[in-house]
Amino acid sequence: MTENNSFYITTPIYYPSGKLHIGNATTTIACDVLARYKRMMNKDVFYLTGLDEHGQKIQTKAEEAGLSPQEYVDGMAVGVKALWELLGISYNQFIRTTDDYHETVVAAVFEKLLAQGDIYLGEYSGWYSVSDEEFFTESQLAEVFRDEAGNVIGGIAPSGHEVELVTEESYFFKLSKYQKHLEAFFKAHPDFISPNSRMNEMLKNFIEPGLEDLAVSRTTFTWGVQVPSNPKHVVYVWIDALLNYATALGYGQTDTANFDKFWLGNTVTKSWTDETDKTWEFQVASEVNHMIAKDILRFHSIYWPIILMALDLPLPNRLIAHGWFVIQDGKMSKSKGNVVYPEMLVERFGLDPLRYYLMRSLPVGSDGTFTPEDYVGRINYELANDLGNLLNRTVAMINKYFGGDIPAFAQATDFDADLAAVVAENLGAYHKNMDAVDYPRALEAVWNIISRTNKYIDETAPWVLAKDEADREKLAAVMAHLAASLRVVAHLIQPFMMETSNAIMAQLGLGSAFDLKNLELSGLPTGIKVVEKGTPIFPRLDMEEEIAYIKEQMTAGKPATEKEWNPEEVELKSSKDEIKFETFDAVEIRVAEVKEVSKVEGSDKLLCFRLDAGDGEDRQILSGIAKFYPNEQELVGKKLQIVANLKPRKMMKKYISQGMILSAEHDGKLTVLTVAPSVPNGSVIG
Repeated sequence: MTENNSFYITTPIYYPSGKLHIGNATTTIACDVLARYKRMMNKDVFYLTGLDEHGQKIQTKAEEAGLSPQEYVDGMAVGVKALWELLGISYNQFIRTTDDYHETVVAAVFEKLLAQGDIYLGEYSGWYSVSDEEFFTESQLAEVFRDEAGNVIGGIAPSGHEVELVTEESYFFKLSKYQKHLEAFFKAHPDFISPNSRMNEMLKNFIEPGLEDLAVSRTTFTWGVQVPSNPKHVVYVWIDALLNYATALGYGQTDTANFDKFWLGNTVTKSWTDETDKTWEFQVASEVNHMIAKDILRFHSIYWPIILMALDLPLPNRLIAHGWFVIQDGKMSKSKGNVVYPEMLVERFGLDPLRYYLMRSLPVGSDGTFTPEDYVGRINYELANDLGNLLNRTVAMINKYFGGDIPAFAQATDFDADLAAVVAENLGAYHKNMDAVDYPRALEAVWNIISRTNKYIDETAPWVLAKDEADREKLAAVMAHLAASLRVVAHLIQPFMMETSNAIMAQLGLGSAFDLKNLELSGLPTGIKVVEKGTPIFPRLDMEEEIAYIKEQMTAGKPATEKEWNPEEVELKSSKDEIKFETFDAVEIRVAEVKEVSKVEGSDKLLCFRLDAGDGEDRQILSGIAKFYPNEQELVGKKLQIVANLKPRKMMKKYISQGMILSAEHDGKLTVLTVAPSVPNGSVIG
């Protein structure tokens, strides 16, 4: 086909079952940076994002809220769009899987695959997690619960969510039919997944062991796209959701102009010859790029290519699978009260610091760790000190020495050539890393220019040159080089920090025209005047105050009385962050006498306690301390300290835990905290 100038980038479509956090923001901002960069490189960009609005979890959430599923997702969509506007996301289209055009195409595709034999009707029995919208085999479960006879009665998914046994009639997609095709595609297109380590992970762990046919319909809920020929079935999430990347462009509809341009417009052939000398050829849409978090790579690298193969459509060119932002103690979790929400950071510190931090701090191929200290530190040291001070000094000196007029660009000092060489070298590194979606290294290249320019000021010492009229030409060259270097920096950070980029250009009097394709140090326009007095673009922050603020916000709205607690996850930690007295005061600690204690059937971690906490009736608490008390009966009659006002939590489907038993940790061992036998049951400790 005739080559065109198109570039297509997509986020995953997010599941609107709760408030989005900085993990979701990271993917969306990362796509936005790439979209803005490609536009500045004169590409015709189509940027897609949206919501995956069907499924059992949405139906359940809506019922809990007293809303219809459509009312529920309508409200969530408003909130997500508002968040993307706050974050400066320049998407071209926001798709919702409840959109009529999408549902129509999904139903038609399902019937097409059914008619051509790629989908068949059968029965599925497996362990299903509502929270994950995913089936698991017994061997995939993180923990298995058994009855006295050893039969599996439940378990925990790798995500930590409970699963339930589901047996139902289901349609299946013949993934096994495309096993060899998918292996050959991976060999023909080794750059399909970045980073490369994730390609090997998919091959070794999922594809080469053999693909099992995939259940692609459900009958136990109704919120989804009905199968036209068998309406009691709804199309399962991964068929429905993945097709959004094609339907958003017009695939299967009357107007296919965008699909023709952005998907079919740059098709190339990838080929591979196997050990039998058979040559496999695949059509690849060379400018179709999907960006996702690593936890959904399997669905995008296996299910999605096979769906496209079955539909005889070109395959996407690249899957960019990034890691997560985690907290020091592990992955962000609402139940742990350690989730970071982007709105809070933008409201307090502005948009650009957030965009900069997320893109600078997430290494390619691995997870990044968010800490309040690192967040505030990067603002102070990299944005305020390095970049902000460079701009402030430059504007002030041009005003002081040349009345605000930027001198014409010229070489006059012994240091000009080296500065130009560093800028040129890092311009090349920037473009290379932007194309590789290696944002930390792309920004490192920008900061190399900033660092070298700050050093250039010290080397040329303009305050010394200004004392001698004979050095006027050198002084002019220095001012021009400083302005030129800042102009380059402003262009390079534009995809990341639009407000900062525009502010630099405005203070230098350079307007708002950006062109990355022809950018060079010597391209400084003539006849330009800087502002009379520059405004600091990043005022320095009080480190201690701002770090404390972020920590407080991370746990805001999640007081001790409301935090979920899993007694199977006994965390041995030597220290924790400081809390306010009000937070501690919300915890009610009481004396409770152990009346009975027993091992929990199906778990090797839990003990079940019946306690008298002096409130009129016994309470039941499950505690994950079984390995520390192999003779649990020794605890009967002891008076323990318990957190009495925790919200009751259902465990293993049939147990309710009504509090938490306090323990002390030392050298990896736990000891329950007891009180003297004479202390009455129910006594408040505080």
